[in-house]
Amino acid sequence: MNWAVIFEPQNLALFGTGIVTTLTLLLSSLAVGAVMALAFSLALTGPWAPLRWLVGAYTYFIRGTPLLIQVYLIYYGLGQLEWIQARWDSVWPWTHFKEPFFCALLAFSLNTAGYTAEMLAGAIRETSAGEIEAAQAYGMGRWRLMARVVLPSALRRTLPAYSNEVVMMLQSTSLASAVPSLIDVTGAASRIYSDYYLPFEAYLSAAAIYLVASFCLIGLFKFAEGRLLAYLAPRKS
Repeated sequence: MNWAVIFEPQNLALFGTGIVTTLTLLLSSLAVGAVMALAFSLALTGPWAPLRWLVGAYTYFIRGTPLLIQVYLIYYGLGQLEWIQARWDSVWPWTHFKEPFFCALLAFSLNTAGYTAEMLAGAIRETSAGEIEAAQAYGMGRWRLMARVVLPSALRRTLPAYSNEVVMMLQSTSLASAVPSLIDVTGAASRIYSDYYLPFEAYLSAAAIYLVASFCLIGLFKFAEGRLLAYLAPRKS
């Protein structure tokens, strides 16, 4: 095995570019997906049945189809439609569909929004009846009750499950290499493999990067859970 190749300046720079792309894609998709998930979770738990069914159908599709297929549907599907290509030089938002990063970001954001919405909606439904009754006794309306009592509690209780979603999204960003000209960590490893024919060195290096990033994310979420969910821990006698 020839590990010296991995530490050559141009290959280290390639992995550096891949790390920046992966982290940018991860953080951006999580931010956009979180906003969408919040709106979707309110729709899933709201009183409007048609909206519940529509969002429910969306989350069912997202959770029932592979992420790679979703990436292909956006990049090779929407992005290649003649109607969009005729407008992607001048008409917003179609101008973004010629950018590989945007197509990957859109696919990942829609995906994480579907999963996160169902997790948050489940936490909202499981909010203690005592908390709701106490807030209603203070005269809180539906939206004030949701904003000041239900959502803060649900967000904290969703944290352990959401940490798994974030780690899964980190690993799922490796599918961005399926989009041409987008260099993430996996794409960098593939480039090194094609240049030097060193599959073990290239992909083991990529695996090590994902492993370190995953442990860092898990550590951050464990710290956050310890601070935000301490009130749920059993009291010592």
